[in-house]
Amino acid sequence: MPPTEKKPFYIPGPRPRTLFGPGAKIIEIPRGWSLLPPGDPGLTRRVKASGPHYVVQEKVGRKTFSRGVWAEQAVIDRIREELAAERSTEQYARKQEQAARRREKVQTEYVEDFVGAILQFLKFPPPHAELAEIMAKLVAAHATPVGSGTVARTTRIPIEQRAEAAVIAWMRHQTTAYDTLKIPRVKGKRREVRRQLAQISREILNRYRRNEPIPSSCPLQLALTEAKPNVS
Repeated sequence: MPPTEKKPFYIPGPRPRTLFGPGAKIIEIPRGWSLLPPGDPGLTRRVKASGPHYVVQEKVGRKTFSRGVWAEQAVIDRIREELAAERSTEQYARKQEQAARRREKVQTEYVEDFVGAILQFLKFPPPHAELAEIMAKLVAAHATPVGSGTVARTTRIPIEQRAEAAVIAWMRHQTTAYDTLKIPRVKGKRREVRRQLAQISREILNRYRRNEPIPSSCPLQLALTEAKPNVS
């Protein structure tokens, strides 16, 4: 029998219209069912709430991706038509506009808070305050967009830790050769390289914090100077 919405997730099976269920059991998709692809959360929620279905996910590396929901085609069609009718009303349009304004306000406030957290982590002295501002805006612009999947979007750790991790990640890509390194495909090696580069990045930051003379060849100085004209 098809599962209810409280059943576990399923993964694509070995053949078309099959899934792997609990215990690697192969499940055949019932006739008259179709795969609703991800992309419309409202439609997906209603289809899942309407009755039997299979929620499909697939793990690629460390990330898990939604592959959609299998359900009766007639149910999908009916709910899609109902949603289309609702979404064509003026009331729905106003509701969406209000929701968009709320999201924009929340996002703007979060970016401001994140920039502040980065500046607090950097703690550059006055002679380097301008560079700190530039760096904070660059890191925030990269890390805070909704859906970016960066550490800045998690709520599992305090914003102070998110800011620190975002700075180190940005420096790894902007001030080191990490993106061009050929790292052996050995378990734990990439993590080890990241730790080593993070230590180098922290040493660079500490030079700025101590207000030591910064050489013109400093990779952070070069990255921030190059980006300065594009930062508002």
